Amino acid sequence: MDAKQALYHASEMWHKLAIPTLVEYIKIPNTSSDFDPKWKENGHMDKVVDLFMTWAKDQPIPGLVVERFDLPERTPIIFMEIPPSGEDVGTVLLYGHLDKQPEMTGWREGLGPWQPVLEGDRLYGRGGADDGYAMFASLIAVRLLLEQGLPHSRIVIIIEASEESGSPDLPAHVEAIKDRIGDVELVICLDSGCGDYERLWQTTSLRGVCTGDLTVKVLTEGVHSGDAGGIVPDSALLAFSQIMRVCRSTGLIHHQEFYVDIPADRRRQAKETGEILGNAVYDKFPWVPGCHPSSRLVPEELILRRTWCPTLTHIGVDGFPSTLAEAGNVMRPYTTLRLSVRTPPTLDAKKALGILQQVLGKTLPEETEAQITFTPGHAANGWNAPPTVPWLEESINDASLKFFGKPAAAMGEGGTIPFMGMLGEQFPEAWFLVTGVLGRESNAHGPNEFLHIPTAINLTACVAKVLTDHASR
Repeated sequence: MDAKQALYHASEMWHKLAIPTLVEYIKIPNTSSDFDPKWKENGHMDKVVDLFMTWAKDQPIPGLVVERFDLPERTPIIFMEIPPSGEDVGTVLLYGHLDKQPEMTGWREGLGPWQPVLEGDRLYGRGGADDGYAMFASLIAVRLLLEQGLPHSRIVIIIEASEESGSPDLPAHVEAIKDRIGDVELVICLDSGCGDYERLWQTTSLRGVCTGDLTVKVLTEGVHSGDAGGIVPDSALLAFSQIMRVCRSTGLIHHQEFYVDIPADRRRQAKETGEILGNAVYDKFPWVPGCHPSSRLVPEELILRRTWCPTLTHIGVDGFPSTLAEAGNVMRPYTTLRLSVRTPPTLDAKKALGILQQVLGKTLPEETEAQITFTPGHAANGWNAPPTVPWLEESINDASLKFFGKPAAAMGEGGTIPFMGMLGEQFPEAWFLVTGVLGRESNAHGPNEFLHIPTAINLTACVAKVLTDHASR
């Protein structure tokens, strides 16, 4: 592969073809089904699917098939198929998603979730990096091979629309079209993160996730806090005391049932990654002055905490009035906390959810009795990558050297991509390259999310290199 030519054309196609369509995509508030239960009536998901399919069909790729699949009461998927350039040596599956997280507050002035802003190398707006860019990277990568007359295997691309809700609709789609997908030999997932923007990063593990609502009720209606204080317990304090039975203030869970043995190779990778990133492991976050992790924690340990340790976060709350408009001297009748637990890659997430329900759903005898309930939400397993075969390891590193100028690196990620666990079960012999563009300050799911365009361009060329290496191995 001519690296200089590939990078030039990747940049040209990204700037002239992909970015204008991504700008239109960012404008559409197609939040995932968990956040928009009326997604079908609202039409935002259909608008994005039409936008993406129109762009894909315009690409001059011989034999490209672009289809939409629908199932009753489920979000759609886009399915694409590209025949092999020569002898069929096995199917490569590329994966991404087009649904988005909700708006979130805290966007800086001049930015907003549905307001695309191109600022230097960054394209701001919800969904550009997580994970709207994936389809464009996949098809541009194929075009790079065609321009240089390089071989590729049969390629299948799946872009789903429910990933941010835990991919509840994807298994049914995969089952319905399994014959069309075929026997997958290599999976390339473009929905992950990168430790920095200076090399190709391979994700070697993903944590699982389980959610649930903890509700503490003490009254049937609000009462005067001066009258009731000292007699009636505060529902929020009770709720948080329940949570502290499970975790520390850092969110690190202390119940041993949530832990697994960390494989030796993952510990080694964490040490190597810690040496590459140093303090960037934690200073990439927007800390307030004076706040930081304990100085006793080295980068290696922080990496393992976010990739192989169980953690709990409360991500939503009901029952609290606004401090500005409604906070009178009233003791509130109830508090509901939405909890999100990230589980180790090899722990059964449903088992973890059951333990959580058992611990949080009851009150200890010595405390004031209250009505406490824990309502389980969804659970999705994590994923631990199989060993990387020599040809793929060499291809990944060579691609990183050619297009980033530095060797590739590997680390686990703290987030969850449910599809990886599904594919690991369905295709146990498949090889995996899980990677992405979510690096320093990109802030997926939060305010000021952006796509780092040079990384998307370099990553696209890397994908092309791996595709042709697969066909030529």
